Amino acid sequence: MSQEKKPRKLDQVVVAVLANRLDSIVREMTNTLFRTGRSAILNTAKDFSCSIVTADNQLLSSADGLPIHVLGGGRQTESMQEFHPDLAAGDAYLHNDPYLGNTHTADHTILVPVFVGGRHMFTVAAKAHQADCGNSDPSTYMPFAKDVYQEGGLNFPCVRIQRDYEDVGDIIRMCRRRIRVPEVWYGDYLAALGAARIGERRLQALVERYGAETIATFVREWLDYSERRMTHAIKSLPAGKLVAEGRHDSLPGLPHGVPVKVKVEVDPGEGLVTVDLRDNIDCVAVGVNLSQTCATAGALIGVLNCIDPSVPRNEGSFRRIRILLKENCVVGIPRFPASTSMATSNVTNRLINATQRAFSMLGDGYGLAEGAASMGAGFGVVSGLDRRHGNEPYVNQMVIGNNGGPGAPGCDGWVTYCMPDAAASVMVDSAEIIEQKYPLLIRSLRLVEDSGGAGRFRGGPAGEIVYGPLHDPMTVAYFAEMHEDPPKGTRGGGAGCRSEVTRISREGREEPLPPIGLVELQPGEFIRGRESGGGGYGNPLERDPNRVRHDVLEGWISLPAARSTYGVILQEGSLDVDSAATSALRRELAGQRS
Repeated sequence: MSQEKKPRKLDQVVVAVLANRLDSIVREMTNTLFRTGRSAILNTAKDFSCSIVTADNQLLSSADGLPIHVLGGGRQTESMQEFHPDLAAGDAYLHNDPYLGNTHTADHTILVPVFVGGRHMFTVAAKAHQADCGNSDPSTYMPFAKDVYQEGGLNFPCVRIQRDYEDVGDIIRMCRRRIRVPEVWYGDYLAALGAARIGERRLQALVERYGAETIATFVREWLDYSERRMTHAIKSLPAGKLVAEGRHDSLPGLPHGVPVKVKVEVDPGEGLVTVDLRDNIDCVAVGVNLSQTCATAGALIGVLNCIDPSVPRNEGSFRRIRILLKENCVVGIPRFPASTSMATSNVTNRLINATQRAFSMLGDGYGLAEGAASMGAGFGVVSGLDRRHGNEPYVNQMVIGNNGGPGAPGCDGWVTYCMPDAAASVMVDSAEIIEQKYPLLIRSLRLVEDSGGAGRFRGGPAGEIVYGPLHDPMTVAYFAEMHEDPPKGTRGGGAGCRSEVTRISREGREEPLPPIGLVELQPGEFIRGRESGGGGYGNPLERDPNRVRHDVLEGWISLPAARSTYGVILQEGSLDVDSAATSALRRELAGQRS
């Protein structure tokens, strides 16, 4: 590095330029991984995240990363520094241990410490969901695993995978031996590593340009500014002590499911939000326990969904959100060897939903309804042998289903929502690309009428997909949670529809399948999956009749539902709103429902 530059005065313009430069570095990392990842879960669905963490383990920038991946990510870099006091330039670490700061075993994180002039200034992270992680079943999700031993996945507690920019061959060989699709894994590893190295070089160039002291001063100023923004946002909320509960569907040994209780205190005077998760049950003997990172991130996501979105999402703003956890808790800090195989999804999504719905108790205009979170057939993990490629094995999670987003105080639920933990981040797979990559046929894909929860602003509709194998048997692992307890509406809004999974025989007969399961389909058979619809926000009778008309024209609401649920009468033929008849019907329905 050249001689240290004289510290530059930081004004608002320079701070804004540097903050956006950090985000652009993260986006370049993201584009690198997206374009070079080998598995469809990465290069089509984009189930990965990149971020920049400070040398003292504070999340600084995550741009468009998945919230569940990046919030709380500083705990992984703590492990890196604890286990490797000899950090050096050229190092890279593989970390997927859910007890040491990672989300769950399926998320492989590449950590690269960034040194400038011999000084450790940042760590860049590239976290990617794997096509396969070595589990005993061909799936990265093990909902029925009693502990980590029954999961069977490879665990890397922040191990060095590169030294002086060269691979550590022992680690590479372990992954190649135990992972069902070794070439896919290695391609994804190189993609994540390449993204991290891009981040490393861009940060070094940034410090070279502005000087280490200027950048260090900026980091302090940016985090402090973010804290001030969050304080201001919280001070604009009403005070309240709120309690909301949710419930994960039943599981083996848990006939009443997994209850989730959230206590939220909004203190505008102090500019502080406290989320207390300690009043929850102990860890359970199935794979839905949350890692500490997922419990933290789930609570943060629920709060941030209800906060001014212009507030920067980094460790500075998180200082004003206090999350209380306890050990050996299903929504807290797991005790080894409790399984956290599904920590990023099922119970986490119940936690997010309960938290954001709690905020709606502050009054009309606050909070959200519950978003749908089924991972049924549309999010299934498909596996088998591909005769088109010499009977090589394939494993991949599809992200082509559709869960309905939650109704909000000012807008309808998002149609292409995915689910609460990954909303606005994961992309919907292309049916054509999936059919090219894997030996299956997608027979139909559609949105389901009357599936979103009714409301002044309705929940997003659910999607339905039908697919099956082309030539040879195919295994589908699916997790259609929200079959028993669908997404709740709020402030008078209705619930979304339940998830469902069925098998279609060669003869066309249809039989129900368990909501969560692993099924082998024979050629000529198909699986049909319907995800869930989002909950509605507010009284359906207050919905703008023209919005109801629009939904009827789109096929999202039926004519009978427009009349019976929303009290809207559309004229025959033109489907224009009959305003006088609608007003009269709404008065009648309001009297019946009061």
